[in-house]
Amino acid sequence: MPTDANTVEPAAALLGDEVRDVRETTCCIVGGGPAGVMLGLLLARRGVPVVVLESHKDFDRDFRGDTIQPSTLEVLDQLGLAARMLETIPHGQIRGLKVTTPTGDVTLADIGRLKTKYPYIATLPQAQFLEFLVEEARRFPSFGLVMGANVQRLVQEDGVVRGVRYRGQDNGWHEVRAALTVAADGRFSKIRSLAGLEPVKSAPPMDVAWFRLPRRPDDPRDLGALAIHAGHLAVVLERAEEWQVGYVILKGSFQQLRESGLEALQRSFAELVPWLADRVGLLTDWKQVSVLSVESSRLRRWHEPGLLLIGDAAHVMSPVGGVGINVAIQDAVVAANLLAEPLQGGPLQERDLAAVQTSREWPVRVIQGVQERMQKLIVAQALQPGKSFRLPLLLRIVLRLPVLRDFPARMIAFGARRVRVEESPRR
Repeated sequence: MPTDANTVEPAAALLGDEVRDVRETTCCIVGGGPAGVMLGLLLARRGVPVVVLESHKDFDRDFRGDTIQPSTLEVLDQLGLAARMLETIPHGQIRGLKVTTPTGDVTLADIGRLKTKYPYIATLPQAQFLEFLVEEARRFPSFGLVMGANVQRLVQEDGVVRGVRYRGQDNGWHEVRAALTVAADGRFSKIRSLAGLEPVKSAPPMDVAWFRLPRRPDDPRDLGALAIHAGHLAVVLERAEEWQVGYVILKGSFQQLRESGLEALQRSFAELVPWLADRVGLLTDWKQVSVLSVESSRLRRWHEPGLLLIGDAAHVMSPVGGVGINVAIQDAVVAANLLAEPLQGGPLQERDLAAVQTSREWPVRVIQGVQERMQKLIVAQALQPGKSFRLPLLLRIVLRLPVLRDFPARMIAFGARRVRVEESPRR
């Protein structure tokens, strides 16, 4: 752990006049994304005092990760929340993922064939999903949420993290003291940086330019597609009232794409997805396009004394399969299952935090390995200019064998291992 006074300060240095208040809790979660809010909800349900700190003032932002896989829907169902969420929030459904090329279509993943109460991927605005979870969490008196909390420093005593210090919306310094601090603050995690933890990164061969186009009543339904043609690749996902489009480009080539002009992007996409060609002209400004610099990484160690990292703070997932939210939520479920009891009874031991990594590291490695393989087998090949694309032989064989054909769908839907919410203390 670092000892730089600009990042980590002993408690005595934090009790000066400039600290406006010091709040005591059992678990302080930094990051109000899916992993942080879900963990806060699950711990609060078990009676653990928890405070979630979110740096933004609200959830009303343009998230790209809006896919809720069957694994997360099952978790919500265990909490008695799935039906109400699906009734409350308008959403699209994706029951299969197909690869479309000039030579024909191939079903890559048939989610509808899986044995689950929810045989589809729900696509819905992440902001509304988070607001729904927060509303449920606030039913429990042990749950607290602070918006606009910009965490800047860790509080450390004798080598153990004891909480954080943040600037609030009043621009003043505030402190939260906790037995456990959880970093759930995403791929650019401030807490990870403050703790001096460096992830091991890989170099996926792509970036993604995201934009949206309107849906019409006669459009295909329950659709997720990879369209490949003439060295170009686009992902098309159904949402409640629009299509979410990911135009895949070579790593670092977004500036070149911009220099070619919107008209070139429109023409390329119209050739890729002809049934959307009649509305691609609605893409009139680069402000409608946001680029995702694709990254995949993983920490060797997800914990330090008093500190645990989960979700993208511990492992950044590639967008392949759209599983990032669901992997992060699985982290939260496992963390709550393993840590609720020691947090209630204390004292929390570092072996308790290590148990979370032990349980989750293998599933994360498996998914990242599958994503890396798919990037090499499909993405890298699809982006080769002037070369006709065909699914690799190995993948064609897998999809034809009944015993293996559902493997891609299962990995997208559930990851490497299903998780369940534990309702009572572990024995």
